[in-house]
Amino acid sequence: MAVGYLEILRARHAVRLLAGTLVGRLPCAVAAIAVVLFVRSQGGTYSFAGALAAVYGVANAVGQPLLGRLVDLRGQPRVLLPAALVSALAMTAFALTGTGSPALAYACVALSGLFTPPLEGGLRALWSSVLKGEGQVQTAYAMDAVAQEVMFTVGPLLVTLCVSLWSAQVALVLVNVVGVLGALSVVLSPPSRAWRSAPREAHWLGALRSPGLLVLLGAFLAVGMALGSIAVAAVAYADGHGGDAVYGWLMAGIGFGALVGGTAYGARRWSGPPERRLRLLVALLAVCYLPLTLTPGPVAMTALTAVAGVFLAPCLACAFVLVDRHAPRGTVTEAFSWIVTTFTVGSSVGTGLAGPVVEWGGAVWGFAVPGVAGGVSLLVLLVTGRVLAAPGARRVVAASSENDPNRAAEPRFSSGDRA
Repeated sequence: MAVGYLEILRARHAVRLLAGTLVGRLPCAVAAIAVVLFVRSQGGTYSFAGALAAVYGVANAVGQPLLGRLVDLRGQPRVLLPAALVSALAMTAFALTGTGSPALAYACVALSGLFTPPLEGGLRALWSSVLKGEGQVQTAYAMDAVAQEVMFTVGPLLVTLCVSLWSAQVALVLVNVVGVLGALSVVLSPPSRAWRSAPREAHWLGALRSPGLLVLLGAFLAVGMALGSIAVAAVAYADGHGGDAVYGWLMAGIGFGALVGGTAYGARRWSGPPERRLRLLVALLAVCYLPLTLTPGPVAMTALTAVAGVFLAPCLACAFVLVDRHAPRGTVTEAFSWIVTTFTVGSSVGTGLAGPVVEWGGAVWGFAVPGVAGGVSLLVLLVTGRVLAAPGARRVVAASSENDPNRAAEPRFSSGDRA
């Protein structure tokens, strides 16, 4: 299993790009908890803290595809580093001015979220310029998905450690400074400086003019809803089974399952149409959500959440291959950024939907929401199967030699500068 990952990590610039991207995304990974802890330290209410965190999330969802399009047009260094600086300065201004002026606080948080650099999409656009062939790129996608789970698990722990050692204000400033350093490491790397998007057709819809990409966005909107609803249902379950500690174990179980599943998925070279594989993975994801409605004791429930997380990272890794195939020429960073936005929006919708469900039927019905959402995602993929497998879309990708310089073994896999 380790051989495939060692091949990736031994590739020149791969470790720097992966580590820089993860560090650069730290402010986004911890924004919600960092803002809440800071507002509470200032004497603000949970409602105010939650509203600020929500504003950051919405602004981030809006900004990712817009900045992704700019990256495709202008290159990575000209967009990623200035965006990271603006985002960090806005959050630093929030940390220094505090919550005395709600209007200023909202403005700073919104600006920070809006200019969060699309490092995820940028990394996926670079993989094929660093790696060799389709197999390594697919493994890198899986490793990327796994690394995100690690960051979203470790990041909040780092914030709480900083708060305990210094203060919430210092933690808020520090994580954003570290984020700028991560973005700087990426944009100063030779692959980032040399990368150029393929020539693109001018169109106001950009990546969204691809029917295949729209199908993927619809499917992963539902997956995001599943994850958001699990977080709310887990709170309701923990309230009756031990409190915050149990909630932490349940969330850790989801992350651990995704870590194991993504690691195993990336260790194998997959053949066959990725759209069929994605349908199978989403079906397994939906099925693994269903046992959560049994709501057994905390130990067994933690095990069930781990099982529920196993197929999340493989679904993402497989979807990345399809996003690359269906992204219109010259829009790859924007297309990957739309996946980030869709996940964020879906998670927010799932959180909002699960709240009333939990109040009406308790944790059991709350855990039914992710199962239903997973089923909706599968239904979208089944109904639109011909769109994802459309030969016309593949011919567009395959027609350009720039998209397949490595002569990938899997037909019509678009690599080259577009990853």
